[in-house]
Amino acid sequence: MIILKSNDEIQKMERASRIVVEVLLKLKEACAPGITTDDLNRMADELIRRLGGIPTFIGYRGYPKALCASVNEEVVHGIPGRRRLKEGDIIGLDLAVTLDGFVGDSALTVPVGKISPETARLVQVTREALQRGVEMVRPGKRVGDVGHAVQSHAEAEGFSVVRDFVGHGIGRNMHEEPQVPNFGKPGTGERLHEGVVLAVEPMINAGSHEVEVLSDGWTVVTKDRKWSAHFEQTVACTADGPRVLTRI
Repeated sequence: MIILKSNDEIQKMERASRIVVEVLLKLKEACAPGITTDDLNRMADELIRRLGGIPTFIGYRGYPKALCASVNEEVVHGIPGRRRLKEGDIIGLDLAVTLDGFVGDSALTVPVGKISPETARLVQVTREALQRGVEMVRPGKRVGDVGHAVQSHAEAEGFSVVRDFVGHGIGRNMHEEPQVPNFGKPGTGERLHEGVVLAVEPMINAGSHEVEVLSDGWTVVTKDRKWSAHFEQTVACTADGPRVLTRI
């Protein structure tokens, strides 16, 4: 069942989302050659708590960290550890915060130093696909319109869309109905109404759309080990159109 949010509840989600944004901006600044993904996790955990929030990821289905840090061929759910970033890497930073009983969730892919033109294009197209999906979060549109907007742009640019992991509704819980695939047909799926809040999160691969999960049970990587990019915004469906609660 899709849970519609009141204006007051959306405002609470926006306050949680502002913490997400503030922390992600600090992490983005810190992404330089030599830093480990665990260094980034410690920063995220400390900053979230200092700002009054709760790191939503910790303990979620047993996940051990405040941050998901996915490097290069890692698509999502990379567990921070001793991996050191190198010049030319890209890293997906995915973060959720709970505040006053509501959750904000966002992700961005950050270049480490100078990256190749091909990688920069992957990151840019993923960012553009996110924006196209977000534009579909309007009363009367359907979930399939969101997925189609993401998929059509990514595939027109020669990239592929991950099928096994999707976006989601969000509110008091990080994952609510509906699921929001990054593929689909226009005019299909659940209809969007005012008060729906979605986490739209394209995961776009440079090669095949196929992925697999590593033996840690969390880290999703591309099957062909080509690189992947990930962006995410928490978006409320309002009478005035999409309201991005995690806008940077």
